[in-house]
Amino acid sequence: MNHQWKLITLSLCVLVIGISGLITGATQLSVAQITHTLLNGGEFDFIINQYRLPRIVLAVGVGAGLGLSGMLVQGVIRNPLASPDLMGISSGAGLAATLLLVFYPDAPLYYLPLCALFGGLVAATVILLIGYKLQPTPARLALIGLSISAFLASGIDFLMIVHPVEINSAMVWLTGSLWGRNWTQVPYIWATLAIILPLALWLAWRLDVMGLGEETAMSLGVNPKRLQAMALISAVLLASISVSVCGTISFVGLLAPHLARMMFGHNHKLLAPSAALLGALMVLLADTLARGIHPPVELPAGVLTSLIGAPYFIFLLQRYKGWS
Repeated sequence: MNHQWKLITLSLCVLVIGISGLITGATQLSVAQITHTLLNGGEFDFIINQYRLPRIVLAVGVGAGLGLSGMLVQGVIRNPLASPDLMGISSGAGLAATLLLVFYPDAPLYYLPLCALFGGLVAATVILLIGYKLQPTPARLALIGLSISAFLASGIDFLMIVHPVEINSAMVWLTGSLWGRNWTQVPYIWATLAIILPLALWLAWRLDVMGLGEETAMSLGVNPKRLQAMALISAVLLASISVSVCGTISFVGLLAPHLARMMFGHNHKLLAPSAALLGALMVLLADTLARGIHPPVELPAGVLTSLIGAPYFIFLLQRYKGWS
């Protein structure tokens, strides 16, 4: 199967899981009822058009954002163990967003992504500075990032205990969930994707050249420092906005780029859309299963992604423990 058909197949998988997400839930609806509601509203308008459909749109956007963010991070620092959550970006964004919600609960909605972006940038900067100073192997850099992420996540736990909030709201930030999300959050993640995805495609051949080494890249007209800054800021922006929408959904930014490389090789022009599609598929599937395993009880989507991602991360640590 050529690469074009693989991308089409991934897109169809996202569409099929999205349709399944409209059917899945505590209220069982037929395809005819769903179609009628989508077109004309009616009795089930809230369930379909105001609850399930925006969650599907958000799951696709958030997953695509995390997958693309992971691809950019791994591509620019050439570390196969890097991802937004393991580099502290997600936890930093989550902690900043939680601080805003706890101490300024009446803040305008657009403050949340801005605050999350600031937290993600600070966390990523700290880890990159540590990496620059210590020059660790990929496995050690991943462990440093994991340690800082755990420290930042404990800050979220502390805030939730000292300043108790409604349990479902806490779940969003502690485990990652699309519970209670609606159309209000959709423009933030999709507007960000509309800007960053074309930029990632524009950066694609430059990231390919960077894989040959900085000296080779400079000889071919690529400015490594500027490229790293553009790619990392884009990755932080995507991950932070995703976290501001649904909390920290772990390991999507690690798994999606790795699966994309297994399917498409190392050409970043193919990795950008494929990592986005695979990330979208992972979050959409996790959210659909979260709602469908034991309705009306709903599991956090982040728990399901961690069940797959954590063992895979351990496998990668073993594989790259001596790689430098």
